[in-house]
Amino acid sequence: MFPSAMSRFAAVLVAVLFSSLFHSQPASAAPAKRVSGERPNIIVIFADDLGYGDLACFGHPTINTPHLDRMAAEGMRFTQFYSAAPVCTPSRAALMTGRLPARNGMCSDRRRVLFPNSKGGIPASEITIAEALRAQGYATACVGKWHLGHLPPFLPTANGFDSYFGIPYSNDMDRVNDAPKGRASFLHPRVAYWNVPLMRNEKIVERPADQTTITKRYTEEAVSFIRAHKDQPFFLYLPHSLPHVPLFRSKKFEDVSLRGLYGDVIEEVDWSVGQVLNTLRQEGLAENTLVFFTSDNGPWLTFNEHGGSAGLLRDGKGTTFEGGMREPTVAWWPGTIKPGSICRELASTMDVFATAHTLSGAELPQDRVLDSHDLTPVLRGQGKSSREAIFYYRGYRLMAVRKGPFKAHLITQTSYRADGRKAISHDPPLLYQLEHDPSEKYNVAKDHPEVIQEIRAAIKKHLAAMKPAPSQLEL
Repeated sequence: MFPSAMSRFAAVLVAVLFSSLFHSQPASAAPAKRVSGERPNIIVIFADDLGYGDLACFGHPTINTPHLDRMAAEGMRFTQFYSAAPVCTPSRAALMTGRLPARNGMCSDRRRVLFPNSKGGIPASEITIAEALRAQGYATACVGKWHLGHLPPFLPTANGFDSYFGIPYSNDMDRVNDAPKGRASFLHPRVAYWNVPLMRNEKIVERPADQTTITKRYTEEAVSFIRAHKDQPFFLYLPHSLPHVPLFRSKKFEDVSLRGLYGDVIEEVDWSVGQVLNTLRQEGLAENTLVFFTSDNGPWLTFNEHGGSAGLLRDGKGTTFEGGMREPTVAWWPGTIKPGSICRELASTMDVFATAHTLSGAELPQDRVLDSHDLTPVLRGQGKSSREAIFYYRGYRLMAVRKGPFKAHLITQTSYRADGRKAISHDPPLLYQLEHDPSEKYNVAKDHPEVIQEIRAAIKKHLAAMKPAPSQLEL
């Protein structure tokens, strides 16, 4: 018995010594892995003008998106996920603040987005996701298109981000005087046609920004940030400049897509997503990082083949039809989100705000009305979203309301030139059953007067609680 016991003791001792020797190797020998259950890192990858039908995992037949497809296979696709506005500035403000643009002061009925000569930006009174998470000890970075104000008080570094690298507004702004007139400069774009600045923190480091390499450089910056902050919780906001026109891609992605130039651009964005996710895997951070991929609004259809596709949804950017505000969205969090899952419930970019607060341990602000709903029960497969309605605004005008499967249009306005893009009021409202008719083809108002009444009551309650903030866009 004694010799046998001694043998077992010796074997255990050798195993312990071997294990100790193995784990004393430098971190480069094996990725450091943070303890499960820690506050997760949060990454939001935000495309610009991406259509609901522009990804292979959402049905596009010729655009190749293997990294986003894998992200969806390993994570969750949201099929009824909405931006808060059909254009850039207000939709980004809503994501950052968890509030409708009509509450946070970042919308206007006249001038709907910020321009290089705008004097305003996101109000200092608003609380951004970055501010909330930084207060919880998160490292924060914004890499990409900001579009919430280009003057110092409105830049990312003044609104909760430790660092910023990107362009302050859309890539088609600051067009130079000698660029081809009208659409000619967009059909055959050159970097020199737009004097868009590339910024690092508060300083301009390149002007005009070389847009042919901008997706690649955003990606490199994002990867560097992840690696530099792998030992602490972090929040990375990666709002790509593209596929907003003018379209640019790097040499590696020239003429690779069956969809042409637009497809090349999407396939480079897909590559970028792959680089981010692979970095998380390599650094042992995948199981402790929640990644959202979505878009600010739908495709810019008036640019024809230089714009994207809303798939089976109606219309696109600038409108409150489904194609203008329903976005292709994927959430990825290995070990937490069930692989290959699909969420068919209502959700919104504004819901990232409450979700980030829950996951970081931050308390939601109590001094303001929020339009954000916590998605953690959905992501963890433990419950449903509490969101019951979507309010579709164009500036300060409430255009439509979705409640459950039904959507009522009070006012419609298309992105096409055929009808002059005139706003048309509807009384009674147009009514569509979106779960049966996502293309909004069949008005069923006559068949459901009770639904019209229910939505009217919801509108009355909603408007009674609205206190629109002064618009910052016209200052």
